[in-house]
Amino acid sequence: MSKILVSACLLGHKVRYDGNDNLQTHLRLQALIKSGNVVAICPEMAGGLPTPRPPAEIQNARSGIDVIKGNAKILTVDGADVTSQYIEGAHKALALVREHDIHVAILKARSPSCGSEKIYDGTYSRSLIHGMGVMAALLSQHGVSVFDEYHIDEALEMLNV
Repeated sequence: MSKILVSACLLGHKVRYDGNDNLQTHLRLQALIKSGNVVAICPEMAGGLPTPRPPAEIQNARSGIDVIKGNAKILTVDGADVTSQYIEGAHKALALVREHDIHVAILKARSPSCGSEKIYDGTYSRSLIHGMGVMAALLSQHGVSVFDEYHIDEALEMLNV
C-alpha cells in the first residue's frame, strides 16, 4: 500500500503556531495511521521554527509559488522574515515524498505552508485568497496530489483505501 504525507497538526501533534493541533478523527485516515502508512510533517518545525511561534502569512496577496520563485516573502505578524524556514521545510517534505514514494498529501487548509486551495492574504485580517502555501505548491510541482482536511475522502480515494 502507498504511503501518504499528512500535516502533523492534523494527526494531533501540538505543532500549530499557537501550540495547538487540528486532530482529524476520520476513521479511514485513522486506519492508515495504525497500519503505518502515514508520514507526518510540520514544515514550519522542519524548517527550524519553534512552537509556539508568531502567526505568519505570505505577503502582498501572493502564493507559495511566488515564494518558491523568490517573488514573495513570508513575514510574521511582528515583521520577522521567516521565508527561508518555510522554504527549507518544504524541501524537507519533498525529500520525505521522494524517500517514501508518496503521491498524495493531506495538508492543513489555509496555512502559508500547507494550504492547498486558499491561503491568507498577508494582511493578518483572516481574509483569504486563492492559492497554495509553499510546501503544497512545491509538492504539487513535483506530481503530488495535495488535499486539505476538508477533502480527506477524495485523497484516500486516490490511494484506493
